[in-house]
Amino acid sequence: MARNPSAQEATRRPRAAAEQGSEPLKGAIPDFDRVIHERIRLGIVSALAVNESVTFNQLKSTLDATDGNLSAHARKLEDAGYIVVKKTFEGRVPRTEFRLTASGRKALRRYLDHMEALIHATRGE
Repeated sequence: MARNPSAQEATRRPRAAAEQGSEPLKGAIPDFDRVIHERIRLGIVSALAVNESVTFNQLKSTLDATDGNLSAHARKLEDAGYIVVKKTFEGRVPRTEFRLTASGRKALRRYLDHMEALIHATRGE
């Protein structure tokens, strides 16, 4: 009995053709840095790009994020080497401070360049 291709297999065929050397689509989205592309993480690196350092509470308030959400996103950026985290105490109160690294600044510039290229391509400039 002949087998009918599934919808998933059917959608793979165009991708396979594209991988065999055909030209990319005009206006296709560039390969963005997925670490930065998420809204909260982009907010963190953007805030750090214009401030020498930012505290956890400042970011939490600015980005309207929960403690857990902000911590998880900051960890991703730290694991990627884009930010450094310094934890201290003021009396008995913990203080967490973030700074953008040189590679984080470079990654943000690259991301913004990709976004600008996409905007220009979309506008036909």
